[in-house]
Amino acid sequence: MCSSRGRSQKGFTLIEVLVALSITAFVATIAYASLSSVISGVESTRAAAQKTYELDRALVFISRDLRQVVARPVMDEFGHREPALTGGPLARFTLSFTRNGWHNPKQLNRSNLQRINYLVEEGALWRESYFVLDRLGDSETQRVKLLDGVEELAVAFIASVDALDTQSDGKTLDTRNWAQNWVVDSNVADVELPLPAAVEVRLQLEDWGELSRLYELPSY
Repeated sequence: MCSSRGRSQKGFTLIEVLVALSITAFVATIAYASLSSVISGVESTRAAAQKTYELDRALVFISRDLRQVVARPVMDEFGHREPALTGGPLARFTLSFTRNGWHNPKQLNRSNLQRINYLVEEGALWRESYFVLDRLGDSETQRVKLLDGVEELAVAFIASVDALDTQSDGKTLDTRNWAQNWVVDSNVADVELPLPAAVEVRLQLEDWGELSRLYELPSY
C-alpha cells in the first residue's frame, strides 16, 4: 500500500508563473509595437497618396485652363477693363485669364468662354470662375478649393516678342527674360496687353517644398 507521502506532487512555483507572465507581456509588447508601426505606415502611405492625388488634380486644372487661353479681355465688376491674361504681385489676382472650351452639356444660352482666377488664401489654392465674361456688381463667383497646404503661388511670364529663339532645329523658348508681372503699363494708354508666350507656375507647398511647371500658351 503506497503512502501518500511518497507521491510526487508537481506544479508551478510562483517564480515560474512570474517568469511566464513576464515573457508573455514582453512578446505582447513587441507584437503591439510592430502592429502599431504597420498601421502608422499604412496611414502615412494613404495620406501621401491622397496628397499626391490632390496635387495632380490641381495641376490638371491649371494645365487644362492655360492650354485654352484666348485673347478676350473682360470688364470687371467695377467697370474696369481686364486684359485677356494678367498676373503677378502687381495684379489684382496672382493669375487671371480668359479660357475657351467651357463645357456646356445642357446647351445653356451662354458663352463657351470663361474667366478664371487662381489665388492662395488661408493656406489653400483656389480656382475662381464666373458665369459671365463682362461682370456686374452682383455677378456670382464660383470658388473651388484645389489644394490645401499651399504657402505661396507665384508666376513668371515669357513675353511673346522676346520668347522666340530661332535656331537650326526650329523655335525654342528663351527663358532668360522673365517677367514677374504681366500687367498694363499705366504710362502707355489704350494699348492692349498681348498674351505671353509661356507662363511658369510655382507652388510652395508646406510638406514638399517648391513645385514649378512651365506652360506654353496657344499664342506661341
